[in-house]
Amino acid sequence: MAHAQKAKSRKTAKRTAVKTKARSGMSRRHAAARKEKRGKRRTLRNVGGVLGKQGIQRGGKKEEESFAVARAQENPIIAPMGKNDWEAWQTFNPGVILLDDKIHFLYRAIGTDGISRLGYAVSNDGFSIRERMPHPVYQHAMTHYSFNIHSYLSGGGWGGCEDPRLTLIGDTIYMAYVACDQGLPQLSLTSISKKDFLERNWKWSAPKNISPPGMIVKSGCLFPETIKGKHVILYRIFPDIWIDARDTFDFPNGAHLEGAPEIKIRPRFWDSRKIGPGAPPIKTKYGWLLIYYGVDERDSSRYKMGAMLLDKDNPAKVVYRSRQPILEPDEWYENEGHKAGIVYPCGAVVKNGELLIYYGAADSFVCVASADLDEFLESMTHERTPRIKVNRVRK
Repeated sequence: MAHAQKAKSRKTAKRTAVKTKARSGMSRRHAAARKEKRGKRRTLRNVGGVLGKQGIQRGGKKEEESFAVARAQENPIIAPMGKNDWEAWQTFNPGVILLDDKIHFLYRAIGTDGISRLGYAVSNDGFSIRERMPHPVYQHAMTHYSFNIHSYLSGGGWGGCEDPRLTLIGDTIYMAYVACDQGLPQLSLTSISKKDFLERNWKWSAPKNISPPGMIVKSGCLFPETIKGKHVILYRIFPDIWIDARDTFDFPNGAHLEGAPEIKIRPRFWDSRKIGPGAPPIKTKYGWLLIYYGVDERDSSRYKMGAMLLDKDNPAKVVYRSRQPILEPDEWYENEGHKAGIVYPCGAVVKNGELLIYYGAADSFVCVASADLDEFLESMTHERTPRIKVNRVRK
C-alpha cells in the first residue's frame, strides 16, 4: 500500500513538473503584457541630449536618466505564417511608408526554401494589421542558389532581398535593399510609381547594384528631398555611416556610390563597434531625425537603437546624438527567435504627431515603438527626461 502511494506521488510530481515547464515559455512571452495591464512601467535609459563634438562623452561616464517604454502592447504586429511557405520561418525588418493616411509595410520574409522575399501588409492606425497579402510582392532575381554565409549571418536564409527602406520622392517610391546572391551583399535600388503601389500593380523597375566595387554594403536609405540641389543617400560600410550626394538616383551606365564615412562609431559608447542607418530620415524643425542601429564593442551580440539629428543643410554634421540607446532588446519577442538580442529599425513615420518606429525583433518579428514627436525632440535637444507615450491596446 505504501509503495503504491509513493509511486502515485512520483507520477503526480512528474506531471506537475511537465506542466510547469510547458507554461514557463508562455509566461515569459506574456510577462510584458501582464505588467502593462497592471499599470507598471518598465524603464530604459534616457535618449540622451546635447553632445559637443561627435564621439566625446562628457566625463567618460554614462548618464542614467530613464523614460517610459514606448513599445506597443500589440507587439509583435507581424509574425511568421506557417500556412504560407514563403514566410513560414521569419518575418522582420520592415520598410514602411505613409500614404493616404495608411501605413504600408514591405517586410522581409524567409520561408521553407531559405530565400528572403518581401511581403506586403497595411495598417490604418499603425499598430494593428488590417490586411496582409498571401504572396510575396518583390523577389530579387537569383542567379545562383547556394548557401551564402553573408546572407545567413544577416538574418538567416541563403540569399534574396533583405531589409528594405522606402522613400517617396514626388510620385515615385524608391526602395533601397540589400541583395544577397552568389557574391558579397550589395545595396540595390529599385522604384515603383505611387499609383502602381497603391493599386498593387507590382511593376518595379529593374534593380541596380549601386555598391562600390568589392565593398559590402549592409543598409542604405534615401533622403525624401534634395539638399542644396543634391539627392542624398546614407549607407553603411563597416563600421560607419557613409554619405553620398548625387545629381540623380538613376545611376546610369553602371555608376555606383562614391561617398565617404561621415558619421562614425564612438569609442566607449553603446555604438562603439558598428552603426548603420535605420529608417529614412524625417525632416523636423531641428534638422533631419535619423533612427539608427548600433552595436557595442563590449556587447557585440546585441543590436540596439539610437537617434540623432542631422543638420538640415549639411547631413554630415551631427547636431544631437543619443548618449544611450532609445531601445534595447529586452522583451521576449526581441530574444526568442532566429537570433536573440536584436532590435533593428528599417522604417519610421509621423502620424498625427506621433513618431512610429518599426523594427525587426530577434530576426523573426515585426514590432513598433512610438513617442510623441515633439516630446521626443525636446528630450534630445534640452537634456531632460522625456515623457514618452505608452500605447494602450487598440480595439
